[in-house]
Amino acid sequence: MIIRKLYRFEAAHIVRNCSSDRCKYSVHGHSFRCELLLTADRLDRGQMVYDFGLLKGGVKDFLDGFDHASLFWDKEAPSYIKAMKENSKRWVSLPVSPTAEQLTRVIFVAAQALLDNTVKVNGDDTARVHSVILHETETGYAQCFRQDAYDAEMGEIDLKEIVFSAQAKAEWSDPKMWDKLLKGVKFENPRIETQIDAPFPAKPKPSRR
Repeated sequence: MIIRKLYRFEAAHIVRNCSSDRCKYSVHGHSFRCELLLTADRLDRGQMVYDFGLLKGGVKDFLDGFDHASLFWDKEAPSYIKAMKENSKRWVSLPVSPTAEQLTRVIFVAAQALLDNTVKVNGDDTARVHSVILHETETGYAQCFRQDAYDAEMGEIDLKEIVFSAQAKAEWSDPKMWDKLLKGVKFENPRIETQIDAPFPAKPKPSRR
């Protein structure tokens, strides 16, 4: 089973080495729509893949870090990076070019890392990222699956090389969230009071074939 959570953010970038002169030579913006799709081997005690409310912390903050931010490749000319940092309080430095394709990979790896680094207490420990869809325009989107996210030939996504500006982090519900993740500090989901006692996780029924 797959569940989907939709996020939105506005961001600016340059797409180097592409065919369009408008895109590769000029800073331009998009109203991005990000679909985060999760799956699990079983439903949790609430009979869900994963409670959407539990995504309001790290995952939501991570994506909010892109909102109204300048996104740039850390291989850009130092003068360009300096200009972005001096003229925007909200910026994100990335180890790959900020194309829709690469952003889906960045989001996949970060969201999965946040899930992996979270202590889950409601039978939802098998929840994981299935894929990420990022709509750059009304007519075009990129979709990243697990094999894409960790494909070294597309460029390694090292979380330590993703840098958020101080202002972007300051506006998170936990300004230290990214630093905690990089240090391996565990996040913990809230304890759930059981209202209806039922055996869970359910054991699969043996095949009669």
